[in-house]
Amino acid sequence: MQLLGYILAVAIGVSLGLLGGGGSVLALPILVYVMGVEAKTAIAMTLVIVGTVSCLGAIPHARRGNIDLKTTLIFGSATTIGAYGGARLATLPFISSTFQLVLFALAMLSAAVLMIYRSHKGTSESEAEPALKPICKYCWLWLPTEGIAVGMLTGLVGVGGGFAIVPALVLLGNVPIKQAIGSSLLIIAANALAGFIGYLGKVDLDWSLTVTFTFLAGLGTVLGGYLSQFVEAKNLQKGFGYFLLAVAAFVLFQNRPGVNDRKSDISDDHTIKFVKQK
Repeated sequence: MQLLGYILAVAIGVSLGLLGGGGSVLALPILVYVMGVEAKTAIAMTLVIVGTVSCLGAIPHARRGNIDLKTTLIFGSATTIGAYGGARLATLPFISSTFQLVLFALAMLSAAVLMIYRSHKGTSESEAEPALKPICKYCWLWLPTEGIAVGMLTGLVGVGGGFAIVPALVLLGNVPIKQAIGSSLLIIAANALAGFIGYLGKVDLDWSLTVTFTFLAGLGTVLGGYLSQFVEAKNLQKGFGYFLLAVAAFVLFQNRPGVNDRKSDISDDHTIKFVKQK
C-alpha cells in the first residue's frame, strides 16, 4: 500500500500540473485510506504538501507579474490568522477526526462542482476573465472577514481553498482574474505554513513520509506542467471533477453515522502497525 501511495503522490502532482489546481485535495484521502495515517496527522502533512506545490505554482506567476501584493497582504494576513486558529481548534479534544473528514468531504464536493461548472464555461484565463466581475467599489472591506473563514477551513481540514479565494479576490478585491490566480497560490502557501505551525507539537509527524510524499508530488507537478503542452486541460477538468465527487462520496460513506467508532479503532490499529513497520 505504501508503494501505491507514492505512485498516487506523483499522480496528485501531475493533475496539478495539467489542471492548474484541485489535485492537492486528494492528498488527505490518500494519506488516510491508502497510507493508513491518522486523520489529524494526515491533515498536518497535507498542509506541507499543499504549501509546497502552491509555492512551485506561484513562481511562474510572480515572474509574469501576476501577483497583486497589496491585496495578497490584506487577504493573506487574515487567512493566515484563520489557518493558525483553525489548526489550533482542530487539536482540541472536542473536534473529532470524523468531523474533520466530513467537513473535508463537503469542501471537496464544492471544489468538484465548481470544477465541473468551469469545464462547461471554458478553462483558460482569458475565457474566465469576463465571467467574474467586482460586486462593488468598497467590497474589498469584506476581504479580511472571508479571509479568516477560508483560513479556518484550511487549518481545520487541510484544503488550500483556492476555489473560494479566487472568486473573493475578483468579486471583493477587484483583482483581475490572472492576478487573482497567481495571488491565490501565494496566499495558499502562507495559509498552509500558518496551519502547519498550528499543528506542531500537537500531532506526531512521520517526517520521512511527509518529505517523500511532498517531493513526489512536486516532481509530478513538474511532469504535469510538461504534459500540459500536449494535453488540453478542458478535456480533463470535467472528468476529474466527477472523480473528486466520487472520492468525496467515499469519504462521507466511510464516516457515516453508526460506524465512526469502529472506523476510529481500525484506523488507530492500522496506524500503529504502519509506524512500527517504519
